[in-house]
Amino acid sequence: MPSRSAILDQIRRQLGRGPLPPEAVAALDARRPAHTRIAVGDDLVPRFIARFESRSGTVARVAGLAQVPEAVAAYQARLGLPPRAAVARPLAGLPWPAGFSHHPGPAGQSEILSVTPCLAGIAEVGSVVLPSGPDSPTSLNFVPDHHLVVLHAGQIVRHFEDVWPRVRALPGGMPRALNIVAGPSRTGDVELTLQLGAHGPRSVHVILVDAPM
Repeated sequence: MPSRSAILDQIRRQLGRGPLPPEAVAALDARRPAHTRIAVGDDLVPRFIARFESRSGTVARVAGLAQVPEAVAAYQARLGLPPRAAVARPLAGLPWPAGFSHHPGPAGQSEILSVTPCLAGIAEVGSVVLPSGPDSPTSLNFVPDHHLVVLHAGQIVRHFEDVWPRVRALPGGMPRALNIVAGPSRTGDVELTLQLGAHGPRSVHVILVDAPM
């Protein structure tokens, strides 16, 4: 049991209370303040792509999940990278091309390319949401120079606030880390010259799957 859940569970036991009933949860949800939000139209996919690409991210669209390995191989070949990658476990069973080496697990210092799923994309700002966990270690997001993120069109939400119900519904509960990535790592600290890859990958490439999950 995660430490946060264990602490709350202990408090409930000491108070002689069990989990909140659904009506109590609904009442608490109804008390959340309604914040002013940026107007976002109904075309969430084009909005996400435009916002993500405005910060040096790139996007490729594929019809279905089975086409993801081909899109990864095309990206690798276009940049002249070695045909290998650290691939998160949920994607390891896809039909990877012959000759393309891939392995699950954390990314080591020599890793050049990684491929991960994500929890959601946010149309408001063009960011992807990456929870940590055994199946997708955080090292895959930040150690390799090139990070490829698989995002389903149906995972794109309108606003930041729409992400949190999905986080709370994760099977393992709240993840230890939740990274919201808006593009490649960058800095302008040295002579105000923009440099990519300062604190993470030099490139972040979204493979957008149009078919339903």
